[in-house]
Amino acid sequence: MNSTLITNAKIVNEGKITEADILLRGQRIEKIATSISAGQATVVDAKGNLLLPGAIDDQVHFREPGLTHKATIYTEAKAAVAGGVTTFMEMPNTVPPVFTQTLLEAKYQIAARTSLANYSFFMGAGNDNLEEVLKTDITNVCGLKIFMGSSTGNLLVDSPAVLENLFSRFPSLIATHCEDEATILKNTAEYKAKYGEGMPVKYHPLIRSEEACYKSSSFAVALAKQHGTRLHILHISTAKETHLFNNQLPLEKKKITAEACIHHLWFNDSDYDKLGMLIKWNPAIKSKADQEEILKAVLDNRIDVIATDHAPHTTEEKSKGYFQAPSGGPLIQHSVVAMLEFYHQKKISLETIVQKMAHNPAILFQIKDRGFIREGYFADLVLANTNSPWTVSRENILAKCGWSPFEGTTFQSAITHTWVSGHLAFANGEFNEQPGERLIFNRN
Repeated sequence: MNSTLITNAKIVNEGKITEADILLRGQRIEKIATSISAGQATVVDAKGNLLLPGAIDDQVHFREPGLTHKATIYTEAKAAVAGGVTTFMEMPNTVPPVFTQTLLEAKYQIAARTSLANYSFFMGAGNDNLEEVLKTDITNVCGLKIFMGSSTGNLLVDSPAVLENLFSRFPSLIATHCEDEATILKNTAEYKAKYGEGMPVKYHPLIRSEEACYKSSSFAVALAKQHGTRLHILHISTAKETHLFNNQLPLEKKKITAEACIHHLWFNDSDYDKLGMLIKWNPAIKSKADQEEILKAVLDNRIDVIATDHAPHTTEEKSKGYFQAPSGGPLIQHSVVAMLEFYHQKKISLETIVQKMAHNPAILFQIKDRGFIREGYFADLVLANTNSPWTVSRENILAKCGWSPFEGTTFQSAITHTWVSGHLAFANGEFNEQPGERLIFNRN
């Protein structure tokens, strides 16, 4: 088996920063010690750079099949690996929607051939596919996704009876997009009547409002409590919603958890004037107060995970007017360095970044042997140089759509190496195109 020795690394793992060597053999971490002799191993000198467990992004939209003019599993997984994300979980709003086990398995087959990162795919819930949902093998599928509010692809589940059935009968994790549809439709009609087709995007957070988000999230929490459901609410966008979640329990004992996304931590509604449709997301980027409270909730453990909701569209699609331009944007290449920028700004510690982007997703989804730097675990590892400034430009964006809301942003940190299941997938701009692995979950 191939072996690699990483020397002189500052390892950020399980709440500590330590200096050590790490020996990789095959797909796994064989040994961690203060000094390891190389033998026949390939040596990578980390030279005091940070060695992190690879980020696990629990919410991405890679657009394949059916929307491959925007992105493919290959292109977006490549961007992920270059950004220090070694594992992703992808959403079912592709074309056709993933409403059957056959369609779900077809995505796994594409990833097995083309994904440079490790992967899992959510089963999709509709208003009439309960029988298919209940066939899901929870040992090798990350979870069930329910859109409790319409978004790109519109897989809206709006039947109370169906929601009751899903929450009471699905035996594993349910991830939800929570926005109340009736509130959004009412707000849309009001703003369209007032401003017409040329409505400024700055009103997006008033259409997809705090009320719409909280009404849906609180309903999902109530359903989960009623049925004992394992619920994970995605992309929290309001301060009010953060108070739905408990920070008194250890993560392993929580049945209701939450995710924050990079864009809700980085941007606020003052950025619409400059960035326009490029930061049109669902749920909407909202006020500075919301932005600040979401970060606070990450730090005090009301919010458990940081992810991206990476959801690319073409520049042509994004250049349309408010009512035609789709919501979403590319983020996965820049998520780790964006969080490291917050570290430079003294807003978050390195240990907390690793906890929220690697450890917690692994615990929350019960991923087998990943998310930590431990002997015997898969070698999903990232080297980051925290003193290597670079600026995001069209020339270095890897997402197929070719743009980023971070264009022109200078980050202080750079990802130099990424190992995926033991092989060096990315090193100083060069890629090894060996596919990653399908995730397995420690579930009965």
